[in-house]
Amino acid sequence: MLDQVINQLLPNVSKVSDVFYGAVLQTLQMFAIAGFISFVLGLFFGIVLLVCKPNGILANKVVYNLLDKVINILRSIPFIIMIAALIPLTRLVVGTAIGTTGAIFPLVVGITPFFSRQIESALSGIDPGLVESGKAMGMSANELIIHVYLKESIPAIVRATTITSVNLIGLSAIVGVVGGGGIGNFAIMYGYQRNQMDATYVSVIALLIIVSIIELLGKSFLRKTTYY
Repeated sequence: MLDQVINQLLPNVSKVSDVFYGAVLQTLQMFAIAGFISFVLGLFFGIVLLVCKPNGILANKVVYNLLDKVINILRSIPFIIMIAALIPLTRLVVGTAIGTTGAIFPLVVGITPFFSRQIESALSGIDPGLVESGKAMGMSANELIIHVYLKESIPAIVRATTITSVNLIGLSAIVGVVGGGGIGNFAIMYGYQRNQMDATYVSVIALLIIVSIIELLGKSFLRKTTYY
């Protein structure tokens, strides 16, 4: 009965259901791998931006200006152009510029600058008095970063991670335009090139479901880490 309903509502998708399920898995794979790498790199660069900026606890004008400029440049390049520009480097790093494997590197390069800024903003929001109190207690720079900046900014980091994750899903759909695999590629191949509207609608619904799950998880983590 259910199969009959699906065949009637989604005649084209039902013929390539295995391809569609594979595309969903590819999107989740790209999201998981690129998201993890970007989280680690973005957290690191966000902390470096914070502590090296003028009046930071490890103020370093050269490092701050260099990292600040690189992030601004990367953020100013449209992602679809960045994918094409990174093709030689992507092949050098992962061995291919197509498919799920070839999409992960440009996704990391595309989302890490955004997440770094989000982290810098999140860490900058804590009460300066807490930092001064930590200094008065004799905390080292590493202790201030771990026990003051990161600990006190957990809710803000959760919000930044949720926003970045949603953006990453959007970028993972864009890489489908250049053969990056995933739901975006499925929508282009069947929805756009073959004018199969049910394939387009199913792709949009699948992306909406994934984004909704991410936002629900983000709100759940936020409630657990917010104590006021």
